Amino acid sequence: MTTHRNVCTCWPGATVWLTGLPSAGKTTIAYELAGRLRAEGRRVEVLDGDEIRAFLSAGLGFSREDRHANVQRIGLVAEVLARNGILAIVPVIAPYADSREAVRTRHLASGTSYLEVHVATPVEVCSGRDVKGLYARQAAGEISGLTGVDDPYEVPEAPDLRIEAHRQTVQESAAALQALLVEKELA
Repeated sequence: MTTHRNVCTCWPGATVWLTGLPSAGKTTIAYELAGRLRAEGRRVEVLDGDEIRAFLSAGLGFSREDRHANVQRIGLVAEVLARNGILAIVPVIAPYADSREAVRTRHLASGTSYLEVHVATPVEVCSGRDVKGLYARQAAGEISGLTGVDDPYEVPEAPDLRIEAHRQTVQESAAALQALLVEKELA
């Protein structure tokens, strides 16, 4: 085990992809997990889907093709970070199974660990949380194409972990994710 500036470099990089509906709790769980792991000296980056959309994917819309392109861009960045020893935590809706599978395939091709986590919060709960006001705007007819409402969300069939964030605290969700990383020898 080597350390540099109080950062342990003994762990391999990996990508932890959190997928789920808008307002499911993906980003909140991601930042809670990142904080826990950083406190242990782990090199971690959170690739927040909203931040990526504003910069790396600026100009993309919400068509199936644009959503696929956005997920592939984020997947590339995550894979490069993970391949270089950083734990990339990616809270992104990524509604389509084929897009998520393409990201997994990219990771496998480079020998980089990839875990898919489904934050399985029901649409009714997400709508009640409505962190960004998207559900209210969709109900008012101001927007369309809201994932899980009037645009599809393809639920992962066999994720590495399924978190029912509406049935546990953020801390419990992050702890479950951290336990998975320990089990896979990634933390």
